[in-house]
Amino acid sequence: MIKIVYMATPEIAVKSLEYLNNLEDIELQAVITQPDRPKGRGNKLTFPPVKDCALKNNITCFQTEKISKDIELVQKLKNMNPDFFITFAFGQILSQEVLNIPKYATVNLHASLLPKYRGANPIQRCIYNGDKVTGITTMLTVKELDAGDICQTEEIDITENMTDLELKEIISKKSPELIYSTVKGLYNGSINPKKQNEQEVTYAAKFTKLDGGIDWTKEAYCIHNQVRSMVDFPGAFTFVNGKLLKIIETRIVNKPAPGMPGEITDISKSGICVCTGKGCVLITKVKPESKNTMNAFDYANGAKIKPQSLMGMGE
Repeated sequence: MIKIVYMATPEIAVKSLEYLNNLEDIELQAVITQPDRPKGRGNKLTFPPVKDCALKNNITCFQTEKISKDIELVQKLKNMNPDFFITFAFGQILSQEVLNIPKYATVNLHASLLPKYRGANPIQRCIYNGDKVTGITTMLTVKELDAGDICQTEEIDITENMTDLELKEIISKKSPELIYSTVKGLYNGSINPKKQNEQEVTYAAKFTKLDGGIDWTKEAYCIHNQVRSMVDFPGAFTFVNGKLLKIIETRIVNKPAPGMPGEITDISKSGICVCTGKGCVLITKVKPESKNTMNAFDYANGAKIKPQSLMGMGE
């Protein structure tokens, strides 16, 4: 029986927890996650998704603001004498004292093909940059961010219109088996982790709300990538008649731009066609201020938007 403590927080890590919990050769000793946080318009205190899953499956769950400073919890972990820690979008840095606790290793699931896109935002950044392929990596955790030796990888194709939310779901589904095969391989000695090539390292910084502003002078494919990479957060946005409009879904139109950047050339049931610095994009779904997501054609009719109108720069 392989003894594991699982450290994770968001929804993307839930399927891996459920998978490990159902394996006969895995003993899930505990789950460690972040504290409950206020959420939604009412700021209601809400469980992290991983905690919710742990409680439903009767798995011991601890919450901590900063595990490396939580003396009581660290001692409890030492007393458990685990074989592995598994981390997956945990959201905290582990001290060397904590990393030294498991008998074999601390294994992290990272949502990119390391050494590309180290850091907090690999899923959105690969789409924003127009990559055709990404993947997941299991690695041995060290103190330096995402710099540990690589255990296993699995590639994932990024299709032209894939969003960050869709990619998250794919990663969520593919991660459980990769985590398990990595743990098994390290446990029986069949996996020999390999060092990362430091010459190929890139970083994936988090987006801010200002990153969502659309610059219509950019090429159509850049704007399309921006929109589909930010559906989860912060949302790509522009301004129409002085009001902020979030752009939820677009498609690239294969024709030259007949007008100036930001100019609406056509409105149809397919959506709102807008000129860019090179080419056009078709806006198909939008979210106006204080309203739900809707079809772009319905929005245009309701807001009385006409061709030759201008989308304002998202600045």
